[in-house]
Amino acid sequence: MKVILLGTAAGGGFPQWNCACALCARGRRGELPARSQECVAVSGDGRDWWLLNASPDIRTQLLAAPALTPGPGPRDTPVRGVLLTDAEVDHALGLAVLRGATGLTVYAAPPVRGALSAELPVRGLLDRYAPWDWRDATAPGGFAVAGGLNVTAHPVGTKAPKYAHAPDPDAPWVCAYRIEDPATGGALVYAPCLATWPDGFDDLLASATCALLDGTFFSAGELGTATSSAGAGQSLMGHLPVAGPGGSLAALARHRGLRRIYTHLNNTNPLLDPSSAAHAAVREAGVEVLPDGSELVL
Repeated sequence: MKVILLGTAAGGGFPQWNCACALCARGRRGELPARSQECVAVSGDGRDWWLLNASPDIRTQLLAAPALTPGPGPRDTPVRGVLLTDAEVDHALGLAVLRGATGLTVYAAPPVRGALSAELPVRGLLDRYAPWDWRDATAPGGFAVAGGLNVTAHPVGTKAPKYAHAPDPDAPWVCAYRIEDPATGGALVYAPCLATWPDGFDDLLASATCALLDGTFFSAGELGTATSSAGAGQSLMGHLPVAGPGGSLAALARHRGLRRIYTHLNNTNPLLDPSSAAHAAVREAGVEVLPDGSELVL
């Protein structure tokens, strides 16, 4: 299985267009590498590619990945569809950029499909260009996708997007995916949004060879500190911080045999700076922070 990290930043990218925090200022000066909004491409055969989320930066991301070059026909594309982890704007708006492509399949949990039909109605818009196949990612038993990969979705959160009106507080709004290549035995767990460390998540990681995990915030109070905004802490954003006794880094210490990579980095996160103490702590723990465009083979 081939994996390309098309983008590794949280919503807004890095540097963020409307932010003058210290890290964004350094990014604008070229002192830190820019990152586009989080998105991944996976393939089992190098010909059929599936997008994990569809960021608003998807056009630039696809153009930067030679493996995703269109052809041989004038409108042929190796992209077969999209697996959505949630209905957040930064993970779904890229669908509109893909309009007009024929034969794409979108997998998502039922509340996500409902939100994209009614409240952020991109599904109706897209079907006017070229009908797509919209499927339930959480159907029992998982599903196989073109290219020889087997996929299972695992609900990991109930955080609905802000635009959702009166959402069901118990619905599976956020999913992680386990993607396995039966030919090699390689398995990827993709979980860019984790509000907590869910029950059963350790077992899911134990069955994988690599994990791409939520690294949005390094610390719980980071957002408020960086932007001088009182009350803008992690609890309002729905992301488990990396650091601290209850953070994801401590939990990942139980999985040292697993390749572990943080993604979805917020523009305030010190992990964006390779010379920071935060980056050193994560590196010392054996967890990686990779740049946009990184390629993995599982």
